Amino acid sequence: MGQSIFGNFPTVRYEGAESVSDLAYRWYDADRTVLGKPLREHLRFAVAYWHSLAMNGSDPFGAPTIRRPWMDRIDAMQAAQDKADAAFDLFRVLDLPFYTFHDRDITPDGATLRESIANLHSMSDYMAKKMESSKTRLLWGTANLFTHPRFMSGAATNPDPEIFAYSATTIKHCMDVTKKLRGENYVLWGGREGYETLLNTNLKRELEQMGRMLALVVEYKHKIGFSGQILLEPKPKEPTVHQYDFDTATVFGFLKRFGLESEVKVNLEANHALLAGHTFEHEIATAADLGILGSLDINRGDPLLGWDTDQFPVDRYSMTLAMYHVIQAGGSDRAA
Repeated sequence: MGQSIFGNFPTVRYEGAESVSDLAYRWYDADRTVLGKPLREHLRFAVAYWHSLAMNGSDPFGAPTIRRPWMDRIDAMQAAQDKADAAFDLFRVLDLPFYTFHDRDITPDGATLRESIANLHSMSDYMAKKMESSKTRLLWGTANLFTHPRFMSGAATNPDPEIFAYSATTIKHCMDVTKKLRGENYVLWGGREGYETLLNTNLKRELEQMGRMLALVVEYKHKIGFSGQILLEPKPKEPTVHQYDFDTATVFGFLKRFGLESEVKVNLEANHALLAGHTFEHEIATAADLGILGSLDINRGDPLLGWDTDQFPVDRYSMTLAMYHVIQAGGSDRAA
């Protein structure tokens, strides 16, 4: 691709509310001390690979509307490298401390599981090299176990044992890569871990499968000496009608059932709280009180639509309450 599309952009700096620059922070002063520490330690921002570099602008009713330069590459692995080049330039421009990714964000799916895994490790080597000259660290990695049609009936809760094994193998290698890139956490995001109707669902069996998968993840974390936190992201509805990891309270009950409440915390998304019929601050306060507050996924939806529109939060009152409960819990540096 040659020169990255962000390569010539200057690094964004704080210039104050009076700045007229298109590339300046007007309100976020990372070095400003609040409650005894700089804002950069209160607000450990991360660039999400999928929103910033992989999203193509499609929705349930329309085709993609965003064409990124690397999307036109015939060679899928070269496209992945081009995307990584742009990503690390973007991290420099935004001057933020972390980034996050799914396996399918950074590398193409292969024709077989073996090929997919080989692609993942090849790209992780490339990204490790990029990180040598970058101050941006990996907040967490995760596996995309929901987009491909094989996951239409779930991953951990899939009735097909081959899909369960496929999913477990994928998670294993994603955890290896997260550890290699010195990630601070590993996230499990069960996009389709639920059901549409009880007419063809064995609830007890599926929950036990989900518990078994999570127990295997925790066991493998200790086996490889991964010092990061395991996080589970509650996600009600969208697309599954009845989602097993519905909200923080439901997740805590699940963790207690399988004896994992001291091993796993939650990664909370603002719009998932809304979809569960809660406020974001409610989910944060609940997680803090239960001792499982991990990380925050600051996406909001449009309350008139309901589903994830993945917008930045703009409601200062909601965000003030959310931040109040984060600080009450000890701050984001004590969470994941």
